[in-house]
Amino acid sequence: MSALGAIGSVLVGVALVVWGAERLVDGLLATAARIGISAFALTALLSGFEAENLAAGIAANLQRLPGAAAGTFLGGTTFLAIGVAGIGALAAPIRVQLPLRTLLYVAATLLLLLLLLGSDGRLSRIDGVLLLAWFAVAIVGFARGGERRDDPDDPVDAPRRGRVPGVVLLTSGLVVLTVGGALLGRGIRSAAQAFGVSATLLGNTVVAASVELEEVARVTVPSRRGRGDLAVANLLGTVIHFAAFNAGLIALIKPLTLDASSRALHLPVCVAATLLLCLMLKLRGGIGRWEGAMLLAAYVLYLALAVAFGS
Repeated sequence: MSALGAIGSVLVGVALVVWGAERLVDGLLATAARIGISAFALTALLSGFEAENLAAGIAANLQRLPGAAAGTFLGGTTFLAIGVAGIGALAAPIRVQLPLRTLLYVAATLLLLLLLLGSDGRLSRIDGVLLLAWFAVAIVGFARGGERRDDPDDPVDAPRRGRVPGVVLLTSGLVVLTVGGALLGRGIRSAAQAFGVSATLLGNTVVAASVELEEVARVTVPSRRGRGDLAVANLLGTVIHFAAFNAGLIALIKPLTLDASSRALHLPVCVAATLLLCLMLKLRGGIGRWEGAMLLAAYVLYLALAVAFGS
């Protein structure tokens, strides 16, 4: 595949997985709305389910691109914890009045577990099972970490409703995600070969950020409406999904090898970024514009280091 074709495959793959994931989430929300689930619970349980990220990670690992596969959840977590949080706080300071102790401890402990399991350079199927088991525990703690406050007239709280049945959205989303994930994996491989750029670098930066840009809106919109709890639920809920569910499922399907750059840079930064976010939320009860600027600067520094070392 030519360089132009590789770029086109990556772009089309990203577009398809994002579109497919949106349809999938719409279907999940429509189905959940029928059985009556609170806004906070929906945010906690569903906003973190980033199907496009999971599809990209599974596809990359199956196509023997473990660095790119690890990048989808390592780079994705780093982008969320300091990139999205920083941009979101600059646009609208995030203030939370609810007790976050359980939520923060769950997220911090989970990332430390991921660091421990990945320290040997490999996430085995047993590691995957452990992460998935911890995910179940984390979700319970996460759901209990914030107040259940519903407003059926609030468009932020209410799931999007449309004329298309939820089952159709679910099915179409899964089909498009499968196709888009395959294109994305092939594009990453071809781009890495064409430009001499490591698949690990692409997975941790370009791919991770491009499929998570919608998270900026998911954090900014509720913050502007005074619902900092939903913004934090989006951030840490997605982090928990990435570090436990996505990483665990990817490793369960096929054991994942962490290359030298993943162990030396991307995994430690991922853990440190999450701990920094948790510390800010614990000490400050939110993220102001100054803190947002600091987080965004930290993310830019991470990108610079990743590019400088070609990893």
